Amino acid sequence: MAADVLVVMARHPTPGAVKTRLASHLGAEGACALYRAFLADLATTCADGAWSVVWAVTPPQADLRPIVGAQARQLAQRGADLAARMQYAFADLFAAGAARVVMLGADAPHLARARLADAFAALATHDAVVAPTRDGGYCLIGLTAPHGLFTGIAMGTATVYAETMARAAELGLRVALQETTFDVDEPQDLEALARLIDAGAVSLPATAAALRSLARRERAG
Repeated sequence: MAADVLVVMARHPTPGAVKTRLASHLGAEGACALYRAFLADLATTCADGAWSVVWAVTPPQADLRPIVGAQARQLAQRGADLAARMQYAFADLFAAGAARVVMLGADAPHLARARLADAFAALATHDAVVAPTRDGGYCLIGLTAPHGLFTGIAMGTATVYAETMARAAELGLRVALQETTFDVDEPQDLEALARLIDAGAVSLPATAAALRSLARRERAG
């Protein structure tokens, strides 16, 4: 196990099981195709950094390698809810020898490799690093040890970030904060992502292709 590990929390792209809030806008198949594109672009972004990459996958038996690369290392997610699955992923990776672990959600494909590098750098002087999102959550969190940071926190709510910060304070953790961004859950988030792509602010070829395909389908009625 490398000292620095980037773990991506990901679902297998199955229609009806991913991007469910976008599915009402794009359809289950369209939302699934978009999520698959997110994974493909994330595989490129995460590659070639000064860290090893692990894909934490749910369902546990799912295989993302046809999407993210044949040599990808996978870790089965385990736990009754997202908070438990995150805690177990950190615990498993630290138990395997990692010194710093940064966890990234697959709903933020626009995060640049430089931001990932900055997260690991922050862990040289802090116990945790967090990238807040505009909806009250966060899309990236890094730790230097498997602190019980997720205990009692209901994920997926508008108070996740605030509750996490309060929990970190209770544990006495030094937390570095990155610039607030967004994850792609709602149609307005998708519009923000499309604007970044159109402006050339990010390079996400698979996602751009998926968006073009969805636009053509919408025009065709």
